[in-house]
Amino acid sequence: MSSPWIEAVRSVALNVPDLAKAEAFYTEVWRLSVAHRGEQAIYLRGTGSDHHLLALHAGGPVPQIRQVTLRARSLEALSAVAEAAPRAGGDLLSPIGPLHHDPAGGTGLTLRDPHGRVLQVVHGDARGQDAGPQRDQPARLTHVVLNSHAVDDTQRFLTEALGFTLADRTVAIAFMNCNHDHHTLAVGVADNDALNHIAFLMPDADSVMRGGGRMKDAGHPIEWGPGRHGPGNNLFNYFIDPFGIVIEYTAEVEQVDESYVPRGPAQWKWPPGRVDQWGISPPPGPTLKEAQRRVLFAPTA
Repeated sequence: MSSPWIEAVRSVALNVPDLAKAEAFYTEVWRLSVAHRGEQAIYLRGTGSDHHLLALHAGGPVPQIRQVTLRARSLEALSAVAEAAPRAGGDLLSPIGPLHHDPAGGTGLTLRDPHGRVLQVVHGDARGQDAGPQRDQPARLTHVVLNSHAVDDTQRFLTEALGFTLADRTVAIAFMNCNHDHHTLAVGVADNDALNHIAFLMPDADSVMRGGGRMKDAGHPIEWGPGRHGPGNNLFNYFIDPFGIVIEYTAEVEQVDESYVPRGPAQWKWPPGRVDQWGISPPPGPTLKEAQRRVLFAPTA
């Protein structure tokens, strides 16, 4: 149950109103580390091998998402995506070539889907040393959830342009798979096309909980959690960063293969009053829901 072209999600690029404040939060509180400093940008890594997980750029008064970067399985896969994306209704913003603007380098392309979401696909980007699981520190990104006012169309684009498959579908989300993680991109049912949230993989359940306490101490309470999702079976704590971006600590993401059987909304139902397996925490409140519709993709020419 994997994409023939896409290996994983590598990073997310964001515009933030205050770069120094963003660096302080994501290094001191969220516990990433600086991989590279550029002109009006900073690149932050986890404990895994990815060069960076977040690219933070100095922006205007409101946060924006610039792009989601996916890693291709091969140069041939890049060519396949370059051919498939326009057929699926997307636009190639930049053709296959060296990524001189990215400190991780590599060869890649940038595309825009029919609703304005910008996706970069890269192969041969630089890797760092994988430090292995480190207590209370994110290792890598595990998934990104993007809202869609036309979920079926977005699901179709991810399938046709990038080779993703549907792992599960609930009334709220289409979970899209490209590797052994249950989902890498997911599409939220919405009346907007905003960034819903970015999920960072923690080494274990203890780290998810310790992260919740550390965030609370820093003035960022848990907005939803602790809990265990249905699709993906992963543990979660959701937060809002200093700029209104929704971020998640997660662990124990379900690993799937070709034998996994997707389920639909009729099979993903909770008892009244429950929205996850445990039922400990109340459902997401209005503050989180509003934040999940606030961060839009930066306009492209």
